[in-house]
Amino acid sequence: MPSKALLRSGQALRAALGVDGAKQAVTGTIDSAAVLRRRDSFTSHWKDDGQVRWLERQHIDLARGKGRLAGERRVTVTPQDGPEFTLSARHAVAVCTGSRASIPPIPGIESAQAWTSREATSAQAVPRRFVIIGGGVVACEMADAWRTLGSEEVTLVVREDRILGNTEDFAGEAVRASFEQRGISVLFKKRTDRVTRAASGEVSLDVADLDGSNQMTIIGDQLLVATGRAPRTDEIGLDTVGLRPGAWLSVDDSCRVEGGGDWLYAAGDLNHRALLTHMGKYQARACGDAIVARVRGELTGDPSPWSAYAATADHAAVPQVVFTDPEVSAVGLTHAGAVAAGLRVRAVDYEIGDVSGAGLIADGYTGHARMIVDEDRKVIVGMTFTGPGVGDLIHAATVAVVGEVPLDRLWHAVPSYPTVSEIWLRLLETYGL
Repeated sequence: MPSKALLRSGQALRAALGVDGAKQAVTGTIDSAAVLRRRDSFTSHWKDDGQVRWLERQHIDLARGKGRLAGERRVTVTPQDGPEFTLSARHAVAVCTGSRASIPPIPGIESAQAWTSREATSAQAVPRRFVIIGGGVVACEMADAWRTLGSEEVTLVVREDRILGNTEDFAGEAVRASFEQRGISVLFKKRTDRVTRAASGEVSLDVADLDGSNQMTIIGDQLLVATGRAPRTDEIGLDTVGLRPGAWLSVDDSCRVEGGGDWLYAAGDLNHRALLTHMGKYQARACGDAIVARVRGELTGDPSPWSAYAATADHAAVPQVVFTDPEVSAVGLTHAGAVAAGLRVRAVDYEIGDVSGAGLIADGYTGHARMIVDEDRKVIVGMTFTGPGVGDLIHAATVAVVGEVPLDRLWHAVPSYPTVSEIWLRLLETYGL
């Protein structure tokens, strides 16, 4: 929520500037202080009072403190103030400790006071010169946000030859082109050899090509490290149940930990299936339902199948939205991913700007859609959109992928005119229906 709140004001401003008649009413610029205040409101000013009240309404007990496994079905809790105590579970323990930023072993980085995603989304001041190591979702969204909020120089240092490497090529290219127009620099196929924080507060990065050539120094006022995630499992007592501390926890589709007996579950980032908030919530629902089904079976002798609650979407139907300008939304497989999975597929492309409703959204609307069709089953296995507001298109694609809706049936799902949803009709027409 804090990152999306940082991005939303800029999106709203650009939306107004993109429509003749509205843009003439825009007379000011982004008020960064107001944006930061609005961001803080979405985080309840960094307090969890609202979540605690929800727990109370659901009659769920909260034990505050540092939790740690202490053998089978046992968890010790060490409060900040007070004696340690132990909780014993009758049936299950769920570990939901999430992930943290993974910091690469670059000389000097530990003392450089670098931001991770946590600091980048909670900062109270706009850095004038902002340097980012990484080219994934966090890196791109924060580059977009802080440039909009007033950073004069934003530079991304990327080891790969593209940004948003897990998406279709055209998606990363659309974001890169937008960054270039907005003065955000992206340095591709670069490694960072050293980071230094000077007494003056400046941070410098010694950067070179991957083979060590073309060395250069980048100077900034703040550095964000956005190079991936690591599981928060190093200090939670995994060793007491025969598992390796600091490791990702492999789980089955009920989120039960492999090698953890029949009682240990893990939902969310730390099982490494899909590191997204909505997928963690989905896994939590599946996990809780599976636990209840198994308990019910034990009590009644009725072996209710937990498989009815399996988290199957993790395998091939994970939706995601990247809230950059332009937005990127996707679900399922990319074309390359589908081919690698051994599917016989066809990619169908269409310019969203050629859809009647897109012109109403913004003058000169620019966007692209790609539909990946499994030619043997005639169903959609992947969809990617780029363009303003395409995050609102992705759920229909998710339903089509999850439901394995045959294309000849999907043809009868008529999109309303004139809306951007007419892209579905154009994709199906282009396919040949």
